[in-house]
Amino acid sequence: MIHPITAYGDPVLKKIAQEIIPNTIDVKKLAQEMFDTMQNAKGVGLAAPQIGLSIRMFVADSSPLEDDEEEDTNNDLAKKTDETTPVFKQVFINPTIEEEWGKEWAYEEGCLSIPGIRGEVYRHSNLRIHFFDENWVEHTKEYDGFAARIIQHEYDHIEGVLFIDYLSNLKKQLLKNKLINISKGNTDASYRMKFPLRK
Repeated sequence: MIHPITAYGDPVLKKIAQEIIPNTIDVKKLAQEMFDTMQNAKGVGLAAPQIGLSIRMFVADSSPLEDDEEEDTNNDLAKKTDETTPVFKQVFINPTIEEEWGKEWAYEEGCLSIPGIRGEVYRHSNLRIHFFDENWVEHTKEYDGFAARIIQHEYDHIEGVLFIDYLSNLKKQLLKNKLINISKGNTDASYRMKFPLRK
């Protein structure tokens, strides 16, 4: 099942998501639906709030970043990844970023919930994260480079934070009308979306 992507302006995107209690939802099924939805939108990460669910879960798949011949992409972050960053595909349930370190570096990020808008965001180059996978197996892993950036971006979603929250007040002011238009459904996104202000 492919879900519509929740557009900017929906209150669910600004809420701190709730932890998932084991055996209360079918996380395997939901994870597959999230991967299908993300891939349909040509993204590299998707958090549960982006499909209207205020729960602490997100998925990531960096393989689309390897395709540098793709002309028209809506990847959350980039079309091409650093050659040193291994491809990874992972489900993150009830994650906690335990530590971030390394030099902060800037990159123009985008978001499937905010199509057509990009902005420069500084993030740490390395992190360690504790989480459960779709089989409720517990993990603590370290990531760096674009993998870390994807995780940080999606983790922000379950904390009610959007990449535009990192932009300067001036930049936010300049984007105000575009953001209002997105919330009303005035966007040319190539995937199905749910708009909070569409009548």
